[in-house]
Amino acid sequence: MTNQSKQKIKHAKKHYPKFIDLHPVAVCRGIVKLPGSKSISNRTLLLAALAKGTTVIHDLLASDDTLVMLMALKQLGINWEQAEGTQNYTVHGCDGRFPTHQADLFMGNAGTAIRPLTAALAAMGGDYTLHGVARMHERPIGDLVEALNAIGTRIAYTGVAGYPPLHIHRGQLHAQQMSVRGNVSSQFLTALLMASPLMARDQPVSINVIGDLISKPYIEITLNLLQRFGISVERDGWQSFIIPAGQNYQSPGTIHVEGDASSASYFLAAGAITGGPMRVEGVGKNSIQGDVRFVEALAQMGANITMGDNWIEVSSNGVLKAIDADFNHIPDAAMTIAIAALYADGPSTLRNIASWRVKETDRLSAMATELRKLGATVEEGEDYLRVTPPAAMQPATIDTYDDHRMAMCFSLASLDGAALRGTTVRINDPQCVAKTFPDYFDVFAKLAEQTLL
Repeated sequence: MTNQSKQKIKHAKKHYPKFIDLHPVAVCRGIVKLPGSKSISNRTLLLAALAKGTTVIHDLLASDDTLVMLMALKQLGINWEQAEGTQNYTVHGCDGRFPTHQADLFMGNAGTAIRPLTAALAAMGGDYTLHGVARMHERPIGDLVEALNAIGTRIAYTGVAGYPPLHIHRGQLHAQQMSVRGNVSSQFLTALLMASPLMARDQPVSINVIGDLISKPYIEITLNLLQRFGISVERDGWQSFIIPAGQNYQSPGTIHVEGDASSASYFLAAGAITGGPMRVEGVGKNSIQGDVRFVEALAQMGANITMGDNWIEVSSNGVLKAIDADFNHIPDAAMTIAIAALYADGPSTLRNIASWRVKETDRLSAMATELRKLGATVEEGEDYLRVTPPAAMQPATIDTYDDHRMAMCFSLASLDGAALRGTTVRINDPQCVAKTFPDYFDVFAKLAEQTLL
């Protein structure tokens, strides 16, 4: 990738200071239009690039992760244009074969970009290298590489085995049967599903999941989008998927990206903590994103939930209730529950969240460390977190570990709840939110300004 391209990817971070101080806010209410979903945006970009025909994508997320994918596709010979002043993109598909057969691709820290793209490039063959920031080189990809190399692709590790960076050569595929572990990241299965139509030219391809599959709602997103681009998938529950032979990606013409349900969690939690009402627009009861189930956890904590086709609203009228629940299905949004737990009437336990450890940072360790700064008592297990609220919130300087969700989550500690007042919170390195929500702190500040008492 050229220095000019890298500068373009970093552009969204330029205006952020080294830290942001957030002061206590008594009430948080209003309406927020959500940015596009990261998971849908990067899947849609790759599928549009692989499809036959031209696809117009409306409301694509503006973030570091989508810029990484856009720049990688440009290097691979895919032409796309952005409509001036909008987040609408026109992508000219390659009908299953990238025009450029040799490229050095910088993938930042975008798991939703590097994993599916690795599988697609391996299926096509060529001479490709993929690398990213330092943390990307610590995020596992071995299960995906092993699944692909077992059917004849040639992917080599150029650093530590099991992790990027990678070098992809042309292999000899025999892809009738693939197997992949499901308990580390659902993105490995997503990558295989998205690449399978490229391999199932003359015979069907089956994918078997070894063990339990985590984060199942993200696979639902993948299957939904595959269908939108003309690919049918047969399945046996969550253990086996068959892609019939002879299918090709076809452009749907126009596709709209839903608002990001994970980003919605911060504002919905703010409504639950302070009383609200708080409404988000861009995602609703018909969403294909599993993270809309975040509101089920808020409801268990005593919040009032109303939903329309394209909006969700949350309010509350008392102290939040402690929760003990399994969050394997919504690991990203579950981080927000860990903050809401500060405002609950007792200890809360978040279970089955081991996948936090292989995200942008080791989120289990990071959340435990930063929650303790606020005065909470925290028990960190291998796959769970137990949070006991403090008697009084302590002012704190929060480290964000170059993790966008850490920064956004801990902004909520500045809010006043029914039983616990918020505190002054300093968020270090706020520029990390550019990964998925570059304007987050501006939006959060406007809500606070509108409702500050």
